[in-house]
Amino acid sequence: MARLLIIRFSALGDVAMTIPVIDSLAHQYPHLGITVLSKAIYSPLFERLPENVTFVGADFKKKHIGWQGLNRLLADTRYKECDFVADFHGVLRTFYLDTVCRFAGCKVAVINKGRNEKNKLVHRHKRLQPLKSSFLRYSDVLAQLGFPVTLDFVSLFPSKIKTDLIKRIGIAPFAKHTGKIYPLHLMEQVIDILSKKENVEVYLFGSGEAEKAIIDEWCDKYPHLASVVGKYNFSGELELMNRLDVMLTMDSANMHLASLVATPVVSIWGATHPFAGFMGWNQTDAVQLDLSCRPCSVFGNKPCRRGDYACLKDITPAMIIEHIEAKLQ
Repeated sequence: MARLLIIRFSALGDVAMTIPVIDSLAHQYPHLGITVLSKAIYSPLFERLPENVTFVGADFKKKHIGWQGLNRLLADTRYKECDFVADFHGVLRTFYLDTVCRFAGCKVAVINKGRNEKNKLVHRHKRLQPLKSSFLRYSDVLAQLGFPVTLDFVSLFPSKIKTDLIKRIGIAPFAKHTGKIYPLHLMEQVIDILSKKENVEVYLFGSGEAEKAIIDEWCDKYPHLASVVGKYNFSGELELMNRLDVMLTMDSANMHLASLVATPVVSIWGATHPFAGFMGWNQTDAVQLDLSCRPCSVFGNKPCRRGDYACLKDITPAMIIEHIEAKLQ
């Protein structure tokens, strides 16, 4: 049996985007042994993949620190038994791993991230056109190694079965960067409207003490809200997302996690843009404004050129509610 090592360490959203590709690969090449190397905390994402997929978790805070740690990590993957290496990350750390694997006789292919294309997308004199998605960029790496795939992934879970009339809505109002976060006072208005609807339950997702404090305050003020923060582990949150009728997110990891369980997503986009290739799997519903300055950042980590984040604050709660109701109907 040929063996393939796939490497992608971070971030969570990028790792989640490997799932449709790896699942499709595993089903279409059942005699290929696939080892996925990623951060240990992401292991629940890979628990429901086919049996020919195994996971090796990296711990860059303790066991796998520095070059010696990377060597220990490679040993954990039994890389000398691998025939192929697919580098889905393309950073200094993975370049070192690639080099060691090449010396061991592995055929290695590395992702083309399309940096030049993405820079043109966010330039002041931008070229606004859709770029290749990360799903296709990952697939290109596999094709270079002789494993072309048809992306036919559906969900990590079996088909959804509706047993009651309750509409369950998930809301993940936070993101890593300000350029991706819908103003919280406006999000509170969205929550207020949804909480007053009949037969509706709203679940609020977040992490950390600061986000928990905001969510707890909302839960105290409005009916039919439930905080998810600290209540579930990673696997539990995925199972909850699988029971939702719709998920409202930013351009964030939660968009991708909900996509992996085939839950319809309404995503809000500010400084970033779906054209950069980071839209969730099989998702198309993006709430965004047509401003000449958008997008100004690939990842949302650049300060607003206008200084007012109009791309987010000018999205009205009514616009978001309209998208959610369309999904519920």
